Amino acid sequence: MATKYSPEFLDVAVDAAKKAGEVIRRGFYQTKHVEHKGLVDLVTETDKECEELIFNHLKKHFPGHKFIGEETSAALGTSELTDDPTWIVDPLDGTTNFVHGFPFVCVSIGLTIEKVPTVGVVYNPIIDELFTGVRGQGAFLNGNPIKASSQAELLKSLLATEVGTTRDKSTVDATTNRINSLLFKVRSLRMDGSCALNLCGVACGRLDIFYELGFGGPWDVAGGAIILQEAGGLIFDPYGGDFDIMSRRVAASNGLLKDLFLDALKEAEGNHPS
Repeated sequence: MATKYSPEFLDVAVDAAKKAGEVIRRGFYQTKHVEHKGLVDLVTETDKECEELIFNHLKKHFPGHKFIGEETSAALGTSELTDDPTWIVDPLDGTTNFVHGFPFVCVSIGLTIEKVPTVGVVYNPIIDELFTGVRGQGAFLNGNPIKASSQAELLKSLLATEVGTTRDKSTVDATTNRINSLLFKVRSLRMDGSCALNLCGVACGRLDIFYELGFGGPWDVAGGAIILQEAGGLIFDPYGGDFDIMSRRVAASNGLLKDLFLDALKEAEGNHPS
């Protein structure tokens, strides 16, 4: 039997995000104990503490639901997404920002039902911004409705992207060549260091377009995806085609710029030396 949406889903997710947010806020101003997952990919004690806190809170209320989380999936191998109600959690998106005391960090909690993003909560506890979205019910920032920008010109658009955590020469060259091509077509570029907050930035009109290739996993996009869609924004594959929550690549735009943005991305790929 298909699971129906319940208002309790959002309420419990917001409570979980706020509890984790308190832990992040406390840790943000203290000395960080950092581990390296890779050369530049960091994980802190706070990541682990927050994930445990969020999952325990969700499991208490929804024992029959499934769970995919950044730290647990990294340890156990990424779980596959099924039709069951599944909570997909990034306990601390923007870990590098957290370690450096740069205030773009957030908790991201998404619920998929039959693989479709249905509930999203993204909370930045440092600047106290809570983004929420529920399929068919709109998107909100601190309780106020938000909507994507109405910018229709690429040249007047603010673009966000990230360089990612891979530092081999061919990947870095591909990344910088792509950015180099795009810089001639947009107003300016931002790299805030959080995929979830970039999606919310497009949702509330701070950003007009965003793409990222090779991010960590579905936990980076599950919360922001539904918030963006409910704000009238579009989420899609940067190479064209439909957004796949498990693909580790994403592009987003307001409701008007998708085709122009895809053309620019395609041209940027064509500019790469092979």
